[in-house]
Amino acid sequence: MTPGAERIRITRGRGGQVEATGPLDPLAASLLRRAGFLTFPTLSGQWVRLPFDMGVEWENEHASWAADMLTAARYPLTLDPTLRTSPQAAAHETRPATPPGSTVPAARHR
Repeated sequence: MTPGAERIRITRGRGGQVEATGPLDPLAASLLRRAGFLTFPTLSGQWVRLPFDMGVEWENEHASWAADMLTAARYPLTLDPTLRTSPQAAAHETRPATPPGSTVPAARHR
């Protein structure tokens, strides 16, 4: 981690959406996708956010999960304190990478 490096920020936006901003290299983007974040192209770059209307608890769990993975990978990170779940609650649960009801393409085998 480089001192003074720009931080990845995971926050709840004005419209209630949970979004990630900052320098997202391919590894950081992959970790966010693993935690359920979606990426949309915009005129000024990318919009990286969790799906809408999944519930505050689901959003908080996935934002915390993303923050934990990014921190473990040594990215400088700021997580909105209102998004943090208790570590005891998240320690033993398994989280799906995609929101309930969405489809995941089957893996290719050679």
